[in-house]
This record gives sequence, structure tokens and C-alpha cells, in this order.
Amino acid sequence: MADTARRIAHIDMDAFFASVELLRYPQLRGQPVVIGGRGYAPEQKEDGSYVFKRLRDYVGRGVITTATYEARAFGVGSAMGMMKAAKLAPDAILLPANFDAYRHYSRLFKEAVAGIAPDIEDRGIDEIFVDLTHVDGETRALGMRIKQAVQDATGLTCSIGITPNKLLSKICSDLEKPNGLTVLGFEDIPSRIWPLGVRKVNGIGPKATAKLAALGIETVGQLAQADQGLLQDYFGAHYAAWLARVAQGIDERGISTSRESKSMSRETTFERDLHARHDRAALSAILTTLCERLADDLKRKGYVSRTISIKLRYDDFQIVSRNVTLPQPVAEPAAILQAARECLKRVPLQRKLRLLGVRASTLEPPGAMARTPQPVQGELFA
Repeated sequence: MADTARRIAHIDMDAFFASVELLRYPQLRGQPVVIGGRGYAPEQKEDGSYVFKRLRDYVGRGVITTATYEARAFGVGSAMGMMKAAKLAPDAILLPANFDAYRHYSRLFKEAVAGIAPDIEDRGIDEIFVDLTHVDGETRALGMRIKQAVQDATGLTCSIGITPNKLLSKICSDLEKPNGLTVLGFEDIPSRIWPLGVRKVNGIGPKATAKLAALGIETVGQLAQADQGLLQDYFGAHYAAWLARVAQGIDERGISTSRESKSMSRETTFERDLHARHDRAALSAILTTLCERLADDLKRKGYVSRTISIKLRYDDFQIVSRNVTLPQPVAEPAAILQAARECLKRVPLQRKLRLLGVRASTLEPPGAMARTPQPVQGELFA
């Protein structure tokens, strides 16, 4: 099997956002802490101590960004509505998200890994794939070396899975969290992977999990032994073939070290529904801020954009988007804002709004940029 010569690592920072906050507030270690919402920063007293908000104090429609493992023990997790979470863990400490700090520590962790193994595929702010195939050192010792380098650079822990491919490494980085290191070969699949639930496989979502359960297939091992004709009847030939391959731990994907950004976006969900007419000033300020942050993202990544889009979610949860394609690429806040406003002219604004977002796509390196672009009308897209 071609994968046997490869050593691919998946490195996942442990409860990343929450762990960064604990660097700032070490007195909260060991306590249930939830990150999310706005306007719930701790109050510092004259003696330097802090008074922290509790999750029961939260009022609004925000969702949890992340939570410490102590909070997760109460059933609280990422993307859960904070009002719902407050019923499960009312005494959990509540902290607002600080994305500038998270980006800073993300850069430090990735630079630390790159100093040992430069072939990195960036998968987000807190996780990467790394090709260790041609890096000197015994596999487990190399993993420990990477973990130590990350901790030295950031003060944070990470969990690592090292296997012959990305599929298995992604699964294994989650097996011994937090601060785990799992090294696995193909010979270990029956004992380590097959007993796991199928949901542990990246790409098998909740709907597929439910359909497999209806067929009596709950573990990866059961999937590996499943009748292919039965899987094709329920999932179609293409997805059934993929299921058969992943159940055997087969994945030929390589590390993509030069993946180009296809788009960048900024969006926000409002604490309360806003109306285009009655809340015009608030919406205008929010749109301006989103465009400024998007412009900063473009500048930091070294791109300009030819297509600007807006995204709206109404109070009935319907989502509508519009875009404009520009004659000259843009990256300045004012130009992005002008294009976004052009999009808004083509959107029904009678209903109240829950969410507003701005997106830049058709990205390219900086070239000739118009100071005052004249957008042309684009098409509706979903």
C-alpha cells in the first residue's frame, strides 16, 4: 500500500480559544469556562483581582465559541446557543472572545512546528497537517519534540496523531485529548480504529451516521464489513465506495502546502433582530466595521478582490446573498463598503435581520486598484 512509507501528522491545539484565555486568567484553571458573546468582560478591582461574569448572566442570541474541558463535562460545547448552555452550566465563567490574541498564538504555534517540519497544510486557526516523511527522527520522539516546541512557544498544549495518512491522523489526534500523542500504523486499524463510532470519521456527518445506524452499522469495523451492494442502495455508488475505503483507513491525499485562499469573509449575528429603517445607524456602523475588518484581512494575507458579496439572515432564518463584480480589484475599506452598499440595493429589507456578513472573493495578488470603483450589477447566489 502506497501510504505505508508516509508519516503524516495532524496537530490540533487543545481547547484553543479557552486555553489562550487561561494564559491571561490563570486563576480560572480547572474551572468550567465558556468563551462567547460580547460585553461580558471581567471587571478588575482596585486590588488587581477580577470579578468574572457567569453564564447565567448572559442574555442574547449568541453561541459558544469554545469551552474548557471542565465546561464540556456539563454537556456544553462549541456552536451551542449560550442561553441553552446557561441551563446546563449556569455557574460557568463567561469570557468574551479575543480573536486578536487567538491569531497571535496561532502564528506562534505554526512557526514553532515549521521550525521542525516545514511541509505544513494550514487547516485553520488551531489545526494543521504536517508531512514528517522526510524529517529525521523516530516517530514518537519527533511527536514529543513538536509538542515541546509548541508549548515552549505558546505555553499551550496540543494533541497529535501521526499515521500514514491524513484521514487516520485526523482521527488519532482526538483519541487522547488533551495533550495527547497517538502513533498508529495500518496494522493497528482493527484494534484502534474499528471499535470507534462511524461519526469519528471526518466526512461522515449526522445524517449519514443516522442512516448507517438504521442499517445496524454503528462502528467503523461494522462499516468495514458491510455489504457494498447495501451501501450503494442507500448512499449511491460514489459515497458507498468512499465509505468502504475510509473504513479500511485508505486515503491517498497529499499535504497541500500552497493552498490559495479562495475567499475571505466577516459576519456577525446580532444580539437582537435589527430593522433596516428603524436601526439604520446601528446597521450602518456594523457594516462599516465588517468592511474594515475584511480589508485588514486582505491586507494581512496580501490579496485584492474583484468580487464583493453581502449575506443576510432574516428573522425567519431565510438567508439571502448578493454580489458585485468590480472592473478593478479592491482592498481598501471604503471601496469594499461602497460595493457592499451596492449589493444591499438589490436585497429586500422589509423583514428584520439576524445576521449581516461581507465576503471578498476572486482573490489575486495586488495589481492596479481603482480608488473609486464603479461596481457592475451581479447575480443572486446562495
